[in-house]
Amino acid sequence: MRPDVVRPSSHAESPREAWPALPLEAWRETRDTLHMWMQIVGKIRLKLTPLVNHWWEVPFYLTSRGLTTTPIPFDERAFDATFDFIDHALIFQTSEGQTERIPLRPRSVADFYHDVMEALRGLGIGVRIWTMPSEVQAPIRFEEDRRHASYDAASAHRFWRVLLRVDLILKEFRARFIGKASPVHFFWGGFDMAVTRFSGRRAPVSEGADAITREGYSHEVSSCGFWPGSGSLTGPAFYSYAAPEPPGFKDAPIRPAQAFYSAEFNNFLLMYDDVRSAADPRAAVLEFLQSTYEAAATLGRWDRENLERTPPR
Repeated sequence: MRPDVVRPSSHAESPREAWPALPLEAWRETRDTLHMWMQIVGKIRLKLTPLVNHWWEVPFYLTSRGLTTTPIPFDERAFDATFDFIDHALIFQTSEGQTERIPLRPRSVADFYHDVMEALRGLGIGVRIWTMPSEVQAPIRFEEDRRHASYDAASAHRFWRVLLRVDLILKEFRARFIGKASPVHFFWGGFDMAVTRFSGRRAPVSEGADAITREGYSHEVSSCGFWPGSGSLTGPAFYSYAAPEPPGFKDAPIRPAQAFYSAEFNNFLLMYDDVRSAADPRAAVLEFLQSTYEAAATLGRWDRENLERTPPR
């Protein structure tokens, strides 16, 4: 055995240890601040990256240390940005080998925005973004936001550890589908991790829908994911919905028994704490994802025979 290699303990994690508690009230202020920090970086990515169908150019992706943008083009170069939740830093790296680090610590959104733009200028990257946050109530422009200024490193790390578990399960679920499907990605607007399956048919245009919604839901979808909670949803939850929603969807029998349809969100929800308390959390989540998809696909008359792969036993 090499002396410089640390071997993992032979003691296996219990299901509850593997799924840490994530009570929203315990880290709400950190969550809200981190949401705004991620929107700043996300809007930089949005500004510089060519449009991909359904806005797939804008999300972040899980890494073994945090969340990353993947490469962003700038002139003849590229750079990326990674929120590292082990060393707690926002790290910018360029294709020319340059690096800038911004510590993740308690500071206002306004100060963070200033530091991000200063770091980019130091890398020779000039970009102007729309500084109004998206998909939040009572938004405050980044450069004016001194209300959100919290960062608890332990809570941010715990959130990322939960996302690692969610990412693996959503990827396993995605692998069962051979039709068009999104990557598993983290949307900084809604602050949720999601994966989406498509029937292959265009969706009717929603009257009065804005340009973002029209692009995002231009085709029939069954979408699912994980949301840490906000507003009236006072705890983290897995969600699943169909758009457009077929008749009878909200009354479909869904598993496990703890899952329910929320008329407020137009989603099926399975609360994270119910998953944590399950004998097999992974199986409970997969059962929820599969049963809600089957309801959407069956009631929506999808061509399931040609869209699905039977999972190996």
